[in-house]
Amino acid sequence: MEHSFTRVEGGICAPLGFSAAGVHCGIRHNHTKPDLALIKADVRCAGAACYTTNKVYGAPITVDREHLADGYAQAILVNSGNANTCAPGGVELARETCRLAARALGIDEKDVLPASTGVIGQAMSIAPFVAGIPAAAEKLAHSPEGNLNAAFAIMTTDTYPKHIAVEFTLGGKTCRMGAIAKGSGMIHPNMATMLLFITTDAAARPDVLQQALSSVVPATFNQISVDGDTSTNDTVMLLASGLAGNDPVQPGTPDYDTFVAALTQVAEHLCRELAGDGEGATKLLECTVSGAPDVPTARAVSKSVIHSSLFKAAMFGEDANWGRVLCAIGYTPGDFSIEHTSVRLQSVAGEVLVCENAAHHPFSEEEAARILKEKEIRILVDLGCGDASAKAWGCDLTYDYVKINGDYRT
Repeated sequence: MEHSFTRVEGGICAPLGFSAAGVHCGIRHNHTKPDLALIKADVRCAGAACYTTNKVYGAPITVDREHLADGYAQAILVNSGNANTCAPGGVELARETCRLAARALGIDEKDVLPASTGVIGQAMSIAPFVAGIPAAAEKLAHSPEGNLNAAFAIMTTDTYPKHIAVEFTLGGKTCRMGAIAKGSGMIHPNMATMLLFITTDAAARPDVLQQALSSVVPATFNQISVDGDTSTNDTVMLLASGLAGNDPVQPGTPDYDTFVAALTQVAEHLCRELAGDGEGATKLLECTVSGAPDVPTARAVSKSVIHSSLFKAAMFGEDANWGRVLCAIGYTPGDFSIEHTSVRLQSVAGEVLVCENAAHHPFSEEEAARILKEKEIRILVDLGCGDASAKAWGCDLTYDYVKINGDYRT
């Protein structure tokens, strides 16, 4: 069943019961850039989360796993500018920030979920949090402004804040879901240098939330690649206040399907935002693979294409070098045939078939160049050997990517 949901304003503050804030507390040297975000729910929420698969992971993730073990939380505290990863005393510092937030908000410290993003391996001081957390708590607002302030505060090399909110109906009750996200570089399948926070006023048990989130992540956030580096701090969190008043969502019901569809729409929107704002990027690349023998193969092939540095560079140069697509398909692990593979390049300027039956198909280079001048490029791959499909999102590889990462710490 296809679902389409109404977009609403307010991001993470759109659902009932959520407020947010963003302040500059001194972690970053740039005083015009907020570096501390706070999200608070009026009630304890059912919660779920997914984290990086990197064996090296941020100290906040250790604390998140402890605090979310009972399935409930009431606040999220996020800093940018320092990843609190491989840092001396990092876990204790993360716990102390939770204690400070709990004191400022009047809640239990185990109901605070910390997150950090920024430079890895640098010592972190508690001093900015001592001043910044009370300031953020004072600034909390149930408003689009609160959402935007928090979205700005979690950014690192992002060029703009990323947020969305949608409205849907469960059991006759109007529900909302909102999200903010950051992530620009160090993004590769198995999540990204991504911090992403989702709120909803729908009611659901923690285990159901986790089931829903875990079902959506593989087809969305794990299908993004900017540069091939899986970050140490990837975190996606979902909090549900239940204030919409619906009966708790149950798996195997139409309401559960609607909830997952809303979560998928939010996730896919943010996947496009994150990939399109990759470090130095000028183009969003979306690869859709159809005709695959199974979903894992479709996902793997689409990721291979948008991860290929050669293909990404060709897209930056607006060069319809379809051989690089075939090369990426060919080295994708899995047991599938490529003999019936076709490739189309598509944008708002049109569509061109460049490969058929795994071989050159005559096309106009001028027409292809016109199509590739657009900001969003779709690569349509049909393997011709099954019924499964999948999408992946990436960006072009530019000179500016090297410039940004050549002096990232300075």
